[in-house]
Order: sequence, then C-alpha cells, then structure tokens
Amino acid sequence: MNLTPLDILQRKFANRWRGLDAREVKDFLEIIASELEELIRENRFLEEELKKANNALATYRERENTLKETMITAQKVTQDMKNNVKKEAEIILSEANLEAEKIVQTAHRRAAELADEITGLKRQRIQFESELRHILTLHLKMLDADKEAKAEKEQLEEKIKYLTPSNE
Repeated sequence: MNLTPLDILQRKFANRWRGLDAREVKDFLEIIASELEELIRENRFLEEELKKANNALATYRERENTLKETMITAQKVTQDMKNNVKKEAEIILSEANLEAEKIVQTAHRRAAELADEITGLKRQRIQFESELRHILTLHLKMLDADKEAKAEKEQLEEKIKYLTPSNE
C-alpha cells in the first residue's frame, strides 16, 4: 500500500472513551504528512538525479567503448603499418643485396678483364722489347758492318794511294 501525505491527513479515527487527544493525533499526523511529502519530493528529486546520472554514465560508457574500439583499431593499424614497413624494409634490403651482388660480380668481372688486359699488355711490352732489341741488334750489326766496310775502304784507299804514284 502506497501511503500519501493526503491519506495521512484524511485519516479518521474512531472516538473512544478514554482515547487519545484528537488534537495531538491530528498535529502529529500533519507533521508525519509534511515529513512524508518532503521525503516524496526528495525521492522524486533523487530519482531524477539518478536518471541523469545513469544517462551520463551510459554516455560515458558509450564513449569509453568507442575509445576502446578506437584504441584497438589504432593498435591494429599501427601493428599493420609496422608489419608493412618491416616487409618493405626486407624487400628493399633484399633488392639492395641483389644489387650489391651484381655490382660485386661486375667488379670481379671487370677486375678479371683488367688483369687479362694487363697480362696482354705485359706480353706486348715483352714482345715489343724483344723486337726492339732485335732491330737494335740488326742496326748495330749494320753499323758495325758499315764501320768495317769503311775501314776496309780506307785500307783499300791507303793501299791505292801507296800503290798509285803521286803526281807531284
């Protein structure tokens, strides 16, 4: 049974012979009705406040859930980005390693070509020196032969001078 302040104020009691003082009972009932009315107002106010607080709490919980979902999504995106960057870095590193190997192979091939060229040039130098020595030797022999021929010619001319009478 829900008792209202009006129910308390309108409540009638039967009179009895040596019963209670009606005025005191009425005053007490008015005090109780007033207190009950105040309690009911306060209860309604508190219920309104509770509804507001529950609405605010629901809003905050929604925000909290949204923030949690956002954080989870951000963490997933961050992790995905990290994984993608790591994969890209691995790909770049692999490509750089392949390029480095190509460069090293090219350098080794070029070094081998240069070594072959150097060996060929050394052979050419040795051959050139040999040919030059041979040519110089021939020229020396020719010079020596010419010198000998001149010496013989001079000897012959001396002999001819000696054998030919002079016209003096």
